[in-house]
Amino acid sequence: MDILFAVLASVMVFALGASIGSFINVIVYRLPAGLSILWPPSRCPHCLNQLKAYDNVPVFGWISLRGRCRYCKSKIAVRYPVVEGVTGIIFLLVFLVFQVSTLTIGYWAFCSWLLALSLIDLDTMTLPNPLTQSGLVVGILFQMVVGFLPKASSVALVNHLMMAIVGAVLGLWLFDAIALLGSIAFGKAAMGAGDAKLAAMMGAWLGWKYLLLASFIACVLGALTGSSVIMRRGKATSQKTSLPRLGQKMPFGPFLALGSVITLFSGEAILSSYLRLFFPAS
Repeated sequence: MDILFAVLASVMVFALGASIGSFINVIVYRLPAGLSILWPPSRCPHCLNQLKAYDNVPVFGWISLRGRCRYCKSKIAVRYPVVEGVTGIIFLLVFLVFQVSTLTIGYWAFCSWLLALSLIDLDTMTLPNPLTQSGLVVGILFQMVVGFLPKASSVALVNHLMMAIVGAVLGLWLFDAIALLGSIAFGKAAMGAGDAKLAAMMGAWLGWKYLLLASFIACVLGALTGSSVIMRRGKATSQKTSLPRLGQKMPFGPFLALGSVITLFSGEAILSSYLRLFFPAS
C-alpha cells in the first residue's frame, strides 16, 4: 500500500511539474516579445489556430501530434516537451528530497523561476526584470514563511528575513563589482546587469552562504564550458562551425541557475566536505 501511494504521489508530482513546464514555455516565448502570458490561449505560431485542450497535455500532446500542428502541419519544436519533461523531473526530485513540506513548495517555485530565466537568457541574452524582481520578492516571502511557520516565532521570522535581505544585497553588490572589474580589465562590458539581479534573487532564496557556493559552482562550470568551446573552436578553424568565436558573449544565467540547483540539493554536503578537508577537527 505504501509503495502504491508513493508511485501515485510521484506520478501526480511529475504531472504537476510538467504542467508548470508547459506554462514556462509560454513565459519563455511571450515575455521577451512583450506579449501577455495569460491571453490569448495557446495557439500555433504559424497558422494562429487555438490548440485543443487535449493537444495541450504536457509531453503526451506533442507525442500524439507527432511534433506537428494539427491544422497546418508545421513542426512544433521538440524543446516544448523537453522543457515539460525536465520540469516534471525537477519537481519529482525536489519532492523526493524535501518530502511534503513548505520547502518543497518553495523550491518548486524557485526552480521554475530559474528554468524560465535560463531559457530566456539562452534565447535572447537577457534576464527580464519582471522575472528577476518577482523571484526576489517571492524569495524573501519564502524565507519569512520558513522562519515563522515551525514555531510561530517572530525572532525566527526576522532572522530569516535578514538572511534573505543580506543574501540579496550581497548577490547584487558582488556581481556588480565583478562586472565593474571585468569592464576595467577587458575594456568592455564583461557581464550583463541581469546577472547581478539574478544573483540577488538567488541570495534571497539561498542566503549569503549558499549564494557564494552557487556562484562559485557557476563560475567553474562557465569557465570549463568556455574553455571547451575555445578548444573545439581551435580544432575546427578550417571548417565551417557554429561555435562561438573568441570574445563572443555567452549567457551566464544558465550557469548561475545550474549552480543554484546543485547547491539546493548538495550544498550542505559540499560545504561539510570542504570544512572537513581544509579545517579538520583537532
